Amino acid sequence: MPSSNDQVLDIHGKKYNRWLMFILLLIGTFAGMLMQTSLGTAIPTLMKAFDINLSTAQQATTWFLLANGIVVPLSAYLMTRTSTKWLLFTAYALLLGGMTITYLTPEDSNYWIMFLGGRILAAIAVGITMPLMQVIAVNVFPENKRALALGLGGLVVGMAPAIGPTLSGWILDKDHVIFGINIVSSWRTIFIIPMIVITLVLLLTPFVMKDVIPNKKIKLDILSLVLSSIGFGLFLWGFTNVAMDGWSSMNSVILPIIAGTIFIILFVLRQLRLKEPFLDVRVFKVRNFTVTALIIILVTMAMYGVEMMLPTYLQNVHGLSPLDSGLTLLAGALMMGLISPIAGILYNKVGVRNLALVGLTILAIGTIPFVFLSATTPTIFITVLYAIRMAGIALTMMPLTTSAMNALPIEETTHGTAANNTVRQLASSVVVALLTSITQNIINTNSPAKAMKDTNPMEFASKTIDASMDGFRVSFAVGLGFAVVGLIITIFFLRAKKDNTGGAK
Repeated sequence: MPSSNDQVLDIHGKKYNRWLMFILLLIGTFAGMLMQTSLGTAIPTLMKAFDINLSTAQQATTWFLLANGIVVPLSAYLMTRTSTKWLLFTAYALLLGGMTITYLTPEDSNYWIMFLGGRILAAIAVGITMPLMQVIAVNVFPENKRALALGLGGLVVGMAPAIGPTLSGWILDKDHVIFGINIVSSWRTIFIIPMIVITLVLLLTPFVMKDVIPNKKIKLDILSLVLSSIGFGLFLWGFTNVAMDGWSSMNSVILPIIAGTIFIILFVLRQLRLKEPFLDVRVFKVRNFTVTALIIILVTMAMYGVEMMLPTYLQNVHGLSPLDSGLTLLAGALMMGLISPIAGILYNKVGVRNLALVGLTILAIGTIPFVFLSATTPTIFITVLYAIRMAGIALTMMPLTTSAMNALPIEETTHGTAANNTVRQLASSVVVALLTSITQNIINTNSPAKAMKDTNPMEFASKTIDASMDGFRVSFAVGLGFAVVGLIITIFFLRAKKDNTGGAK
């Protein structure tokens, strides 16, 4: 594939512009990933609109993450078996259909299942487009441009989930008028902009998108699909239930996690025996891929160590509204968007190991002050610290992903991307459950007796805030621990050179 210009050939020998195709893919993926977190700040609104309780409303996010986690392992088969262009077209059609179903759901608890059905369809689409974006970048760009492309991909993967809650909070805060257009403060409005974007992307896809991933006719191993769906589904479902039911719940937490683990082990063993595996786990035999994937997992867990608990801290301790807490974190999202492409450019100049060392050091240093936050810590200080952390994550995440893909032969990138995204999904679920339970247990243990609320309300309020701060500080400390372990592994185990240069030239 030529690298002198961006007019290159697809697998059928037809010319196309790879940057035009990739930019359209980035836009479509961004609109899809907004759906992952956009309803977080809308939970109270949904509870009131549908007359449902908190645990039921949280299913809007839970089922999205579950469906997304189940589909990601399937993406390797779909990318190998199906035309790139028409796989994307189908995914965008599913995404638009899912958002439309959710948007049109009547505000009645009896129709909540319709709302969730739309969310699941959208999640299936995102589970296809996100790994597909990374595989396309590896296949269409030469190695000296691949890091920049994946850096832009990192902008989408990092910014969309971060902007989602802020955008939703802004929409729900009050009615707005922009350029004469009235934007109503309704949960339905959250879906309008992504629906418009996806409609345009869907219409352009047959003309701009091309078949760039070589296909081959492989038989779908039904048993692998069943083992994968049940295993990852139960595992993720068990961990998502921890926040509501706690670790002691046998039926909703312990049994699903154990059963899911057993099915995942059976799935892995079957993949090792198949000549053409459903998901080729042998990619983990490549040392640099495995080490890099491990560091990515730790960075992801370090990110969630603060990102997940910070909005709750800002709202419960500082008394900020969902919109204001989202705006406090927006600077971090913008920082990640700014640094990700720069990290892609620096990758070719300084190498992944140096970038990872700098990024993880910044991440660790930026996390240390969070361990010492108090109820009176200025919000602007938190905003700056969070932006510093996100800069470290941006310097680390996509260069590591690029290195992981470069460590594999290009024909293995579909499986490598699916495997990498699968373990990240599992890591996210585990750390969210872990930190939620740790924080809640510490708060419950240190909270004052309820009787004090009547006898000494001032002291009760003070001790309640202190108990919350104890929980948040431990959560932040665990996040710091993940960053430090990632830094140690980078120093001692990450090689400066790639295992395999494969890919487009």
